[in-house]
Amino acid sequence: MERRTIGAGALEVGAVGLGCMPMSWAYSGSRQRGDASLRAVHRALDAGSTLLDTADMYGPFTNELLVGRVLKERREDAFVSTKVGLLVGEQHVVANGRPGYVKRACDASLRRLQTDVIDLYQLHREDPEVPVEETWGAMAELVQAGKVRALGLCAVGARGGRRSGTRLHDATIGLLKRVQQVFPVSAVEAELSVWSPEALETLLPWCEARGVGLLAAMPLGNGFLTGTLTPGEGFEPDDVRARHPRFTAEMMAANQPIVVGLRRIAARHGTGVTAAQVALAWVLSQGRHVVPVPGTKQEHWATENAASAALRLTPQDLAEVAGLPGARGSWD
Repeated sequence: MERRTIGAGALEVGAVGLGCMPMSWAYSGSRQRGDASLRAVHRALDAGSTLLDTADMYGPFTNELLVGRVLKERREDAFVSTKVGLLVGEQHVVANGRPGYVKRACDASLRRLQTDVIDLYQLHREDPEVPVEETWGAMAELVQAGKVRALGLCAVGARGGRRSGTRLHDATIGLLKRVQQVFPVSAVEAELSVWSPEALETLLPWCEARGVGLLAAMPLGNGFLTGTLTPGEGFEPDDVRARHPRFTAEMMAANQPIVVGLRRIAARHGTGVTAAQVALAWVLSQGRHVVPVPGTKQEHWATENAASAALRLTPQDLAEVAGLPGARGSWD
């Protein structure tokens, strides 16, 4: 697989990563199988998808434990990214950016991951009660202590302000400017896909100008862009899509032209090329520092996703994607 570099330290990873969250958090709990997930991680590594993206809150903790079982055997094959800064309660999630907590959480993640060093340690969310410079400073001390190689910021879930003209990632860029004064940012994780391209407006240019990697979260639109979901089929209550405004039966039907367009492009590239691979190839085409991190818990999807790194979209393909209708949600 093609390799890509992220951050000023030239960290090298496979062009397509693996999002491990669905293996133990947020998606269809009844379909989560530990052994199947382990096979998916091994298959991704075999295919060159070296970046494994997890977080201490996924589970909570069980996702890191699962990844740790693989790292115990194949640490040299993997680039591990995990996150800190969110605590999971019974019915809520709260931010904690206190320096002492960050350092304890890192030690706990190292134990669960069965490794001596975390390749990329991301701040999951800013704590509104703690200056972000203090949180980031504690994370920088972890780099200096040799427990972490590089730092990143997770901007998944970023929302624009209410004032007219405020763009989606303006607040994220403001935060990045502040922490960059304390210690270099190597990567930003943010949503980027055919139906959520907002990161291209300001966030990706900011990253490109500084050699910062962009880890594209949800590059398959929470599964919609694969074309394997049936409108009206419904989701389990613990599945995040059960409450997503783009996943009502009406909106899934309304957004089918996007999938149809991706399938049309896939057909031109030969038998076996899928809409999902076109969607990932589109993300890869957005810049040399962009690494899509599709999530899956199944071996065959990990195989298919990794193969997208070899797909090259033509100018005609890219023009067709640009001409696809925008995604609609239940607010439209």
